[in-house]
Amino acid sequence: MKLASTLAITAVLAAAMTIGATTPATAEAHNETAPIPGPEEDPYIWLEEARSDEALAWVEAENARTLGVLEADPRFETLKGEALAILDSEDRIPFVSFRPDGLYNFWQDRENPKGLVRRTTLESYQTDDPEWETILDIDALAAAEGKEWVYKGSSCLPPALSRCMIALSDGGEDATILREFDTSTKNFVEGGFAIEHKSQGGVSWIDENTLLVGRDFGEGTLTDSEYPFTTRVWVRGTDLANAPEVFRGESSDVSAGAYLLRDSDDVVHAMIGYRGISFHEREYFVSVNDDWIKLDLPAKANPYGIVDGHLLFSTDVDWEVDGQTFPADSLIAVDLEEWKADPNGAAKTLVWAPQERQTKRGGAITANALYVGLLDNVVGKVLEFNFEDGAWVSKQVALPDNATVGIAASSDETDQIMFTVTGFLEPTTLYYSDGSSDPVVLKTSPERFDAAGMEVEQHEATSADGTKIPYFIVKPAGMEMSGDTAVLMTGYGGFQVPRLPGYLGSTGKMWLERGGAYVLANLRGGGEFGPGWHQTAIRENKQRTWDDFIAVGEDLVARGYTSPEHLGIQGGSQGGLLVGTAITQRPDLFGAAIVQIPLFDMLRYHVIGRGASWIGEYGDPRIPEQRAWIDGYSPYQMIEEGVDYPTPFLWASTADDRTHPAHARKGAARFAEQGHDYYYFEDTVGGHSGGVDNEQRAKIQALQYIYLMQQLMDE
Repeated sequence: MKLASTLAITAVLAAAMTIGATTPATAEAHNETAPIPGPEEDPYIWLEEARSDEALAWVEAENARTLGVLEADPRFETLKGEALAILDSEDRIPFVSFRPDGLYNFWQDRENPKGLVRRTTLESYQTDDPEWETILDIDALAAAEGKEWVYKGSSCLPPALSRCMIALSDGGEDATILREFDTSTKNFVEGGFAIEHKSQGGVSWIDENTLLVGRDFGEGTLTDSEYPFTTRVWVRGTDLANAPEVFRGESSDVSAGAYLLRDSDDVVHAMIGYRGISFHEREYFVSVNDDWIKLDLPAKANPYGIVDGHLLFSTDVDWEVDGQTFPADSLIAVDLEEWKADPNGAAKTLVWAPQERQTKRGGAITANALYVGLLDNVVGKVLEFNFEDGAWVSKQVALPDNATVGIAASSDETDQIMFTVTGFLEPTTLYYSDGSSDPVVLKTSPERFDAAGMEVEQHEATSADGTKIPYFIVKPAGMEMSGDTAVLMTGYGGFQVPRLPGYLGSTGKMWLERGGAYVLANLRGGGEFGPGWHQTAIRENKQRTWDDFIAVGEDLVARGYTSPEHLGIQGGSQGGLLVGTAITQRPDLFGAAIVQIPLFDMLRYHVIGRGASWIGEYGDPRIPEQRAWIDGYSPYQMIEEGVDYPTPFLWASTADDRTHPAHARKGAARFAEQGHDYYYFEDTVGGHSGGVDNEQRAKIQALQYIYLMQQLMDE
């Protein structure tokens, strides 16, 4: 155990206190609150009970009705087989993470539907047929315990990373249990750390006998969003219920917790506390001399990591400090030792700032360098940064141009790093470098569909306020502009998440090969062009996202790519809300709509699932002014009798404790009440991401494409 870890434990135990700070405006802070629809106004609130007998009986009946139509289509089994062949393919790239004892991979296939945690050596991985050693068999564990275990990752003790807390979910929920596992013996540790009560939150290691734990500890320890807001220090052999609390936020936070700030040598330099005062804003604290000191950071800035003796910060807004202004999306550095001596007084230096239409997209820190992924007009690049001769220098990593580029894995101990390169029609390629030379191709995914004769174009649509909205279309080369092509349009437009070109795989096989075209819209609210692109379409301006999507649809029709009867739209989660707003605001523009794992009832979203955590994106329907923003687009309330809506396909997951199946259920029930045709399907085991195994994922994919073909292609 390193001395720094011992000092960290002492600091943690000494600094136990409750953080008090100003919180953002909440409904309780307003003298006037807007009424939330109750059972008298909303007859389908009973569908918000995920597993009540009545709700599950409704689900069973809806599934039977939908499957009776879609599975009966003679194309269904063929489509499902095509999807499953891709999902179960043995020649797909087994992506890995670096650990001291090898390269780790989580793998699912036909024989291992729940998956294997396995490892190999770099030498073996570089071959076409690596030799894998199974570390943990999730299928065997689930069978032995009679559970539908879903592997949710692990938190491991550095530097060896052989002692891990394994996270398991029963049926795919975000909530997990945690158990200590030894990768050297390939067994759970007898009498080791274990938290069998499922909860949001996680743990991190202080040393081999001590954990930082942020979980549901009972009454008064979860936020309104149902995330933990307290952190405790748990020493091996003691009762977690009696573990001392070292950090506490407030129930109005989205979440709050504490973690250790480590460098690439696993030296602990500080204990950091944070309060998520909204989904997009945080306050940070550092433990100094038995006290918590609030860091003078913008609410949309955060610690980024330690590189070359410097602590880096990232900011999503302009940061004015010490007579300087660091632009939004910048990286800023302070000398680490100077910062430890004076956390708010250390001199700040610019590391990188974006040019026009540039933004950061992911990063990694190796033993001796910082790598930052960039989007440059939605084209990927990676920069390598080092601190040399008193200044930050960077160079572009030698990877293919005009592609989507990402950082796939990196090592803390060495300078090894892997990158992915992909495009709509180009299968993913994995590159590797040991840090001493340019990356080389390590593995390439096989082609999954015939892309001959297909092409990609990029265009811009004009949104309602005049903003140009870029989009990509993948289509047959020389396609007749007669408006007869079936087009599937997707988008997201929320939470600063970018939607980027990536190999279409199943979509190419099941849709493009059958004559369809595919469109990806880069909407405001997303992250394609940086924080400003996101912040211009949230809360009171969220309608801009919906306007952008509609504008792309209109542009496709105007250019002759398609027509409303052949234009289908698809989106999940925030994207499901996007599709819901599109068909309720412009039902005449679309011929099909897949509304998957959506938000839909936005007047009650804050009391469903983890909805309260997203008030920073949409607003609070309990506050009259903010309810007015949401009233104008909440799809559930917008469904009316006598409107010619496209027949939607709504689907959800019973185990989804994030957006929750209630939204899709209630949407289907409202369509039925108002006399409209619809399809509804609920996956009864998968979580927010759908099916827990490839068989179920293939089924869901096949159902969606059968639906699209019936709605958009069939006479």
